[in-house]
Amino acid sequence: MSFSATKFAQPLPLNTTSPRSNDKPILLKTSSFLGSTHKLRSNPHPTKFNHSISCRRSGVVAVSDVVKQKKVQSSTNLLITKEEGLVLYEDMILGRSFEDMCAQMYYRGKMFGFVHLYNGQEAVSTGFIKLLKKEDSVVSTYRDHVHALSKGVPARAVMSELFGKTTGCCRGQGGSMHMFSKEHNILGGFAFIGEGIPVATGAAFTSKYRREVLKEADCDHVTLAFFGDGTCNNGQFFECLNMAALWKLPIIFVVENNLWAIGMSHLRATSDPEIWKKGPAFGMPGVHVDGMDVFKVREVAKEAIGRARRGEGPTLVECETYRFRGHSLADPDELRDPAEKAKYAARDPIVALKKYLVENKLASEQELKTIEKKIDEVVEEAVEFADVSPHPSRSQLLENVFADPKGFGIGPDGRYRCEDPKFTEGTAHV
Repeated sequence: MSFSATKFAQPLPLNTTSPRSNDKPILLKTSSFLGSTHKLRSNPHPTKFNHSISCRRSGVVAVSDVVKQKKVQSSTNLLITKEEGLVLYEDMILGRSFEDMCAQMYYRGKMFGFVHLYNGQEAVSTGFIKLLKKEDSVVSTYRDHVHALSKGVPARAVMSELFGKTTGCCRGQGGSMHMFSKEHNILGGFAFIGEGIPVATGAAFTSKYRREVLKEADCDHVTLAFFGDGTCNNGQFFECLNMAALWKLPIIFVVENNLWAIGMSHLRATSDPEIWKKGPAFGMPGVHVDGMDVFKVREVAKEAIGRARRGEGPTLVECETYRFRGHSLADPDELRDPAEKAKYAARDPIVALKKYLVENKLASEQELKTIEKKIDEVVEEAVEFADVSPHPSRSQLLENVFADPKGFGIGPDGRYRCEDPKFTEGTAHV
């Protein structure tokens, strides 16, 4: 398999006197996406080092349309089966409906702190995560609700966590930006950008260690590390790309480039806005894909995940997408050009998927409405469940903070300090 249907970069060998057997003339094209502004030139001899350039050149396969070139080989030429299409649609509808409900609950005072919604980016989460096995790991960001849902965390557990209730996936202690589920191998949402990338790299190292050192032949688990365009200027990103490539770790670095880091345009913040090109610098493939098209994302995800499972190492995938709301629910979203927002709203990934399913007779309007009704009920039930669930007790506050599982140590009387009624005397009521 190869990334022939996307912009793809593969590093050149250090020893250029021995050309690779698969080197071919390569055509470089300009992408129409906002994040890709540099014109690329044709390089007919990708293995010949140009000494006038201080850095290594990378061969790049031409950008082409996945929908045209990577169709399933069948008499109908359909991109997916009916069953696959309905799974994708249900997952994307769940993500969108859940986030819309979160907005309602936030403004009703049911949630507190910062809440970052995923509207518009559903094709990325669904396109990647629905291809994973349960044993595979996902590491997310502060925009993590939908990643957790796609990986199988129940909607009621995610909603309860947002409400700060004990029935949440982190017992109410994580909140919006820290979704975690050991059962589903969601290794956390991370509030600070870049925090999750080393965790994901460690998870991938664990898989490799189990397979190669502990000789667990069936351990072909992979890890997805999700992060945004703003993170790609941080040191942890570069350090982990180097480590992953050096050890050929089974990890896919998924950049959800929604073109804006809070209020800063990606084009103003990065010297070279084509993030995918950073992959070859560390010896791994770099891929640029339209993140508003679930089929294109899914095609790239299949190949990247397949490479990782086969032990061929990491891949950097830049999914160019767009968020339909402000950075968080506290953001009035006044900085982005209305024309830009309208352009991407017209490319809604859910609307596009629905149109494809109906036009290709993979699903009827009624079947899709039935899915939408089902999801509405799931989300409504999640809210009802979260609303009546209990708040954590005060004694839970310090659990999972110190080595002592109960919290703040044991007093002279042999009792846990956190159980002493005077423990929080003089502090605000919790």
